[in-house]
Amino acid sequence: MRYDSDLLYRPPGEWKSYLLQCTIGCSNNQCTFCGMYKEKKFRVRPVEDILEDIDMALDYYGPGLRRVFLMDGDAIVMKTGELMQVLRKLYSAFPLLEKVTLYAGPRSTLSKSPQELKELHDAGLSRAYLGVESGSDDVLRFIHKGVDAKTMLLAGQRLVEAGIDLWVTVILGMTGANGEGGDWQEHILSTAKIINEMRPRHLSAMTFAPAKGTPLGDDVLAGRFTVCDADHILRECRMLIEHLDVDPLHFTSNHASNYLPLKGGLPEDKEKFLALIDQALEGKIRLRKTLNRGI
Repeated sequence: MRYDSDLLYRPPGEWKSYLLQCTIGCSNNQCTFCGMYKEKKFRVRPVEDILEDIDMALDYYGPGLRRVFLMDGDAIVMKTGELMQVLRKLYSAFPLLEKVTLYAGPRSTLSKSPQELKELHDAGLSRAYLGVESGSDDVLRFIHKGVDAKTMLLAGQRLVEAGIDLWVTVILGMTGANGEGGDWQEHILSTAKIINEMRPRHLSAMTFAPAKGTPLGDDVLAGRFTVCDADHILRECRMLIEHLDVDPLHFTSNHASNYLPLKGGLPEDKEKFLALIDQALEGKIRLRKTLNRGI
């Protein structure tokens, strides 16, 4: 397969998927906490090259592929007609194909009309992963997300309305222990609010972990941003879960960055999750150590 680098990024749930590179890098690439695409200049690959890669994948894997993830960041930015070509070719080449998924940027999502998004869904775009990070305008501004909460909400709602299975990620600890990025309670309450209004099918809550070579990582090393401790992160997670009312919602907080792995469904597992967090805060459950959190 042809890739622009050896560093390939995809959501944890896509570990079984064939990775088809449609874009190089991320269209925003300004987020201060993210180091995934900092060395890449964003561009969309020529559709002819992408279609050739599908032929190569057919020769290599055979016709039995069931899942495909469109890399890199923000493949939804492709022209709708070209993305439709890719989807048609994939489902033609792989008759057992069940899902085609991608990362979706909020601005790129909103560059398409509701009708275009519906057409993409009908052509087989199964799921979109949207990095919401926070429902707080202060936090979104602090991390240079490139959009405000209102714009982020509209992007998520458009994906849901189109029938695309929406998987949202948010980040605990994003304000810092000393409030460098904003008020932590406002961050969590506004995040719960945006999720309740967006109504995704899946929500993953990760924990901020400083990455080398990123602006926020540099701030941590310089003492300008203080990473939240485990108890604080647990309190944020508790408040988030307590205020979520999406039903049904597949909830995970079991990324390598998280101190206390949680995975289940809301609302049926809400009380269990809250009880586990309370036990962890009381010291009755052993938490992951820092070295085991992917930092």
